[in-house]
Amino acid sequence: MKVLIAEDDATSRTILTSVLTQWGYEPVPTSDGRQAWDIMQQPDAPKLAILDWEMPGLNGLDICRRIQDMGSSNPPYCIVLTARDQKADIVKGLDAGANDYMSKPYDKNELQARINAGRRMVELQTELLETKNALAREAMHDPLTGALNRRAVLEGLERELNRAERHNSYLSIGLCDIDHFKEVNDRYGHQAGDVVLCAFVKTVQHNIRGHDLLGRYGGEEFLIVLPESRGGIAEGLYERLRTRIADTRITTPTGEVGITVSIGVARGRPGIAVEALLASADAALYKAKHAGRNRIVYASDMNNK
Repeated sequence: MKVLIAEDDATSRTILTSVLTQWGYEPVPTSDGRQAWDIMQQPDAPKLAILDWEMPGLNGLDICRRIQDMGSSNPPYCIVLTARDQKADIVKGLDAGANDYMSKPYDKNELQARINAGRRMVELQTELLETKNALAREAMHDPLTGALNRRAVLEGLERELNRAERHNSYLSIGLCDIDHFKEVNDRYGHQAGDVVLCAFVKTVQHNIRGHDLLGRYGGEEFLIVLPESRGGIAEGLYERLRTRIADTRITTPTGEVGITVSIGVARGRPGIAVEALLASADAALYKAKHAGRNRIVYASDMNNK
């Protein structure tokens, strides 16, 4: 584990670098506070920091305060070293955001114990954050396909509609239904059906933009949300997606499967509610399925007829 050493005294910095190396850490020595702060802002910044209180540029407490102001969900563990040993100084250091405090001259064994305790805190904090992120992802994603679940994609649609209205931008949604999916399950089995659903999602994800949304709306129905998409862009994407799906052969445990998709598309307009937009896309999808499937129907085209 990397440990930042911010110490302007060359002798103290050399000693700390040496003992940390002996204890199995990777020291990152610096001689002033501004350099230390620059390092702590990097993506691979050390998760442990030993900071001298008195330093040129920024002192140890300045760095602690700046780290605290970053509001990171996984901040580094900071140990402040200083010759000050009054209780008021200790309180001031801890209030600034320091996790621990040691007075100079320090005992090496005590310092090692405190650094090891800091490492355990960092590891526990990282583990808890990873667990939290995993639970958050699980709550938002369909467990089979990895697409957003219904609640998450509808919340995303609500956000994008609000954003489109604020910025007077364009938005469209495509409600997709895998054609004759029940026949896939009946002929090849439900395991093959699961493979088909996952392959469909991967194909869609490879053909939409990074900020577009894809969610499992229910069963074999999926909802695509395309923010900031004018008519030509959206139409080209939906048609490219329909063609890719039709041209793809999916290998399953019980045989190779080919599928097609029907898509009902509706365009967002200022003031339209989520429910109304979904209803328009659903009506267009119904028309696409009853017109022979493997096609795209636009709600605006229906309204013009």
